[in-house]
Amino acid sequence: MTTSRRHRLLALLALLVTLLATQVAAVGTAGAAQPAGAAAPTRVMLLGDSITGNNGCWRALLWQHLQSTGHTGVDFVGTRHNPYCQGSFDADNEGHGGYLATGIAADNHLPGWLSAARPDIVMMMLGTNDVWSHLPTSAILNSYTTLLNQMRADNPDVQLLIAQIPPMSPSGCADCADGVVGLNNAIPAWASAHRTDRSPITVVDQWTGFDTAADTTDGVHPNETTGIRKLESRWYPALTAALRSGGGPGPGPGPGTGGCRVAVTTHSWNSGLTASVTVTNTGTASIDGWSLGFTLPAGQTITTGWNAAFSPRTGSVTAANAPYNATIGPGSGITIGFQATHTGNAAAPAAFTLNGAACTMV
Repeated sequence: MTTSRRHRLLALLALLVTLLATQVAAVGTAGAAQPAGAAAPTRVMLLGDSITGNNGCWRALLWQHLQSTGHTGVDFVGTRHNPYCQGSFDADNEGHGGYLATGIAADNHLPGWLSAARPDIVMMMLGTNDVWSHLPTSAILNSYTTLLNQMRADNPDVQLLIAQIPPMSPSGCADCADGVVGLNNAIPAWASAHRTDRSPITVVDQWTGFDTAADTTDGVHPNETTGIRKLESRWYPALTAALRSGGGPGPGPGPGTGGCRVAVTTHSWNSGLTASVTVTNTGTASIDGWSLGFTLPAGQTITTGWNAAFSPRTGSVTAANAPYNATIGPGSGITIGFQATHTGNAAAPAAFTLNGAACTMV
């Protein structure tokens, strides 16, 4: 073998060794890209119609609110990508304009979306187009059940945040307003019947305080000023509570790292009463967004409330924070209240939960 040929072979061998070393290094780097034990982001699917999709710039506000308050381990997921809102945000979602809850269930759309997105939490605001199509509440609730079963088949630990939908008054739909009220009144009982410890359901009131004249562009779709901000302000405390509970595997811990205490004072007369409710955070961490659950005694109906949004007005009630009292620091408390009518029983609610965790009573 000539000297020149030997040099060429040695050079080629050196090149092969270098390439092999580069490949090994690349594999090692890829394997170390995410440290062992690093927490994966919580995957959140925003499921709905056009109010979530093309008209859903509340999604941008929600994402920006999460980032600004330290909730950075969140990944919005979905097969749609609507980036046309102000500011940077994760635009992935599952908002399909014109879709009905009953249609999504009947056409079996959701399993494919779930397979692609693999959500830990689903935020569902569906039913507007069903009401607009004059479908009965029972049909819409049946579709909710189908969709929930599909979510749990994909992820047995999924958390569902389900909205009581905003009011609507579109031209030519005289029964839409009553249809929304009928659906929203039925949602809490549906949620209570279907929630489990492993796969909890939270009802989010998007109806109370939303004004179709002031907050929409057409009686249905939220405007870019007050409308999207009101929707975001209700989603944020519900989502952050779900994130604190672990994004899916069971109900998780109570508020903060401790608990809550509730004190109730009532004053009644022949057919009415007022109730003042003080909620104290007995944990060691701040509560950033809260939802207080309780059941009114039979015959009581809330007529007005303050410092919280109450929905529904009878039976199993949820009081959601106002924008100005969303945070309760450790050892601190907030006071809310309501006025109600009664038919003879003016007793206070017997038990309360805060973000799904039972509170002690004093």
